[in-house]
Parts: sequence; C-alpha cells; structure tokens
Amino acid sequence: MAEPDHVFVKPLPNLSHGDEPAAFPFFYIKPTENEKILRKFFPEEKGPISNIDPIGNSPVIIKKAQLEKIAPTWMNVSLKMKEDQETDKAFGWVLEMYAHAVASALHGVHHSLHKDFMIQPPWDLKTDNTFIIHYTYGCDYSMKGQLTYGKIGEWRFDKRSYLQSPPPRNLSLPPPGVPESVVTLVKMVNEATANIPGWEDDR
Repeated sequence: MAEPDHVFVKPLPNLSHGDEPAAFPFFYIKPTENEKILRKFFPEEKGPISNIDPIGNSPVIIKKAQLEKIAPTWMNVSLKMKEDQETDKAFGWVLEMYAHAVASALHGVHHSLHKDFMIQPPWDLKTDNTFIIHYTYGCDYSMKGQLTYGKIGEWRFDKRSYLQSPPPRNLSLPPPGVPESVVTLVKMVNEATANIPGWEDDR
C-alpha cells in the first residue's frame, strides 16, 4: 500500500518475507504509551500491547490474502475509535493508522520494520538508501537555507499550497544549504510534471 504523496526514489524490492509483511515504523505511533486507550480495542487476552506494531497502513507490503482478512477489521476498529471521544481526541489524524496497527495485531500479523523504507523531509536530510520520499510536511526555508518550520519561508514547497490546482511545471529549486532530500524531492516533482502530457492544460 502506498499513498499519493509518495515519490519513489528507486525501484522497491519485496521487503516482506513469507507471511511477515514489511512496514515503516512511524515515530509518532506509540502503542505502549497509549496502552490504556488501546486496550479498549485490543483486550489483554490478545497478548501484550507490544504486539501492536508502530505502523500505519502505508507504506506496507503485504499479501493480498492477509489484507483481505485485516481490511474489514481495520474499518470496524476505525469506526469504533472514531465513536469513542477519548480515542478520537487522543489520536486525531493518525486514528486510522492506529486502527490498522490494531487490526493487524488482532489477526496475529506481525510486520518486519524497515526504517529505510521511507524518509520524510524536512526532518530526514538525505535520501541515502531509502526507497520512498513522503512529502507530508511543509518545507519552508530562508534564502540562506535555514529551516523555518511553522513559519512560511522565503522558499517553500508544501503540498497544501496546491489544494485547488496542481503545482506548475519548473518549481524553483531550493536555495543553497537546503538538505539533499528536499532538493531531490523538488527535482523529482519537476521531472514528473515535465513528462506528463497536458499537465498545465486548463490551469
């Protein structure tokens, strides 16, 4: 499973092994720190809370047969979490990620975790050996190449700037000093838009 804001840096091999799917460990998915809430959906008889992997639903490489079992549970757990005010408030926009992790654990599915699966600029500075760039965060910098996160930069790339229409071709490259991961991201977006026929039609 992937998302529209994933840019593939290089071909992705099958990182899964047999019945063990592959996933990316998110630093903000913390099952052990949220045990009190998660026990509403993952009872003690199912095992330790550490059975819930610190993952979301994407990126994940998983067998179709496994996903067919997990998906209905994922939907039902998501709805139950959303209906529970405490859970909804605690998890917010990552609620469905937690629900997928819980649903996987309920079916006894454990994932192998791969930090090199994906990077997330501007916090990850280099592409190195990664396979995916996830452009979820805004990238704001001064013209001196200094990060101004939380404040609109003199130079910026933020997908939220293009909610009404797609980004134009030939986005300006970041100023000197901006991390390689951000430079690579913008170059790849420019490469894609340059090669998609009619990209700027009806803008």
